[in-house]
Amino acid sequence: MRLPGTARVNLRWKVRVLSVVAVALTLSACNPFAPGLDLSVGGTSSLLGDQTTVEGVFQNVRYAYTFRDTTIYGQAIGGDFLFTFRDYERGVDVTWGRDEELRVTAALFQNAQRLDLVWNNMLSLSIDSSNTLATVSRNFTLTVTFNPGDIVRADGYSTLTFTRRAPTDAWMIQRWRDDSQF
Repeated sequence: MRLPGTARVNLRWKVRVLSVVAVALTLSACNPFAPGLDLSVGGTSSLLGDQTTVEGVFQNVRYAYTFRDTTIYGQAIGGDFLFTFRDYERGVDVTWGRDEELRVTAALFQNAQRLDLVWNNMLSLSIDSSNTLATVSRNFTLTVTFNPGDIVRADGYSTLTFTRRAPTDAWMIQRWRDDSQF
C-alpha cells in the first residue's frame, strides 16, 4: 500500500525530526527526565558546616551523630584530643584520647538505631586574639534510640576547646569536657 504524496512527505519529515532529536539526545548524553547534578560547593543547602567557623564544627558533629558517620566525626577531632567526664559513682574524672574517643563513638554509632543531637544555647564563647584558640560552653540534648523500647535522653552541657594553626584553617576539637551531672 502506497501513501498519498502529502502523507509520504509528512512521514519523511517526522522521521527526520525524530532522528535529529534522537541524535542530539545521544550526543549530549543527557537524560531529559533526570535533574542535573548540583556541583556548587558551600551552598546554603549543604548539610555539612564550614569548619573554619566554630559553629561549622558543631554542625558537623551533629551531622556525624545524625548519620552515624565516623569519617566526618573524625575530621572534627584533633590529633591531641582529650575527652573528660566525671564518674560520680567513683568520684573521679575519667579522661581518654583520640583513639579511644573514635572507638567509643564508633561503637555508639553501630549500636544505636537513631541518634539525635541538638546543640542548644552557647553559655560562653571565647576566642583568643590570634584567632587560633577558642573555648565554648554549650548546652546539648542527646537522644539515643537503641530500639523502640530502649531510648535514652541526656540533657547536659560541655566545654570544648578548639584549635587551629592559622585563622584560615579548619577548627579541630582539642578538648571536650562533659560537665553534665548524670
